[in-house]
Amino acid sequence: MEPESPISSNTSSKQHHHHHPQIQQEQIFEQHIQIPPQFEMESEGGSPVTTGGSSHSKQSPKSFSEKTLRRLAQNREAARKSRLRKKAYVQQLESSRIRLAQLEQDLHHARSQGLFLGGGGGNLSSGAAIFDMEYTRWLDDDQRHTAELRKGLQSHFSDGDLRVIVDSFVAHYDEIFRFKGVAAKSDVFHLITGMWTTPAERCFLWMGGFRPSELIKMLTVQLDPLSEQQVVGIYNLQQSSQQAEEALNQGLDQLHQSLVDTIASGLINDGAVHHMAVALGKLSNLEGFVRQADNLRQRTLHQLHKILTVRQAAKCFLVISEYYGRLRTLSSLWASRLRE
Repeated sequence: MEPESPISSNTSSKQHHHHHPQIQQEQIFEQHIQIPPQFEMESEGGSPVTTGGSSHSKQSPKSFSEKTLRRLAQNREAARKSRLRKKAYVQQLESSRIRLAQLEQDLHHARSQGLFLGGGGGNLSSGAAIFDMEYTRWLDDDQRHTAELRKGLQSHFSDGDLRVIVDSFVAHYDEIFRFKGVAAKSDVFHLITGMWTTPAERCFLWMGGFRPSELIKMLTVQLDPLSEQQVVGIYNLQQSSQQAEEALNQGLDQLHQSLVDTIASGLINDGAVHHMAVALGKLSNLEGFVRQADNLRQRTLHQLHKILTVRQAAKCFLVISEYYGRLRTLSSLWASRLRE
């Protein structure tokens, strides 16, 4: 292509200047007038909008406002927290899966050794099966708490450190009472018959657990010396526990007699279905007796915690834990003897 003639170029320039004088005036005006930065707007992408009329004018970068920067920082922080929550949730799910698998394995192992259901197997309700798995895990934790109590006493921990261990042990027993409360609603017979315990423990059960007055009697021998005030406090605790136990025993005896009368009255008459429905309604009261008995057991442990000093309480709970641990060991030895 031939180069453009200088004459034609000059002519075109003059024509352009002639037809567009307004554009030149606007450019001169923009060169001398500076628009304040607070009236300049940012585009959606964050890049500044040019104020010049020509597309070839340079675009100077504009800094974000403090409000925008704060919003961006808040968004980044919210995103970071969301990622952390998601990570923690995934880890919790994985931990729950591993824990459930371990509980199922422990339950299978315990049943194979005859520790549950009298060594005989049988059908469990879902509530009873869940409780057995939780109880197996609780027993593992009980060994750890027992070891901590023993170490704290033997190593002469300070009262502050020992108090932490004692409080943790009390919370550990609060946990099993909570598990039993849930299980009582789904399968109270499983609890009250003691099928979740070993055969040796089952011999000493009272309404699905230990009898508080007998436990106190065993502990008083182990906790000497006691102050006069402590002796009075433990004596009053034992007396009140016995009175509560007698009241529960009387109520349970009345329930037994009422069940006998209800079931027997339908043996001759044709109203057997009606009497069985009434008997089922009365059986639901068993849950209340087990719950009240567990409340009495829980209150007894908390009262002992208050009456005794920190070191006495540590020794008290260590005696309790080791006592029931020996009963479980006795059951295992008895089961091994039977298999020989």
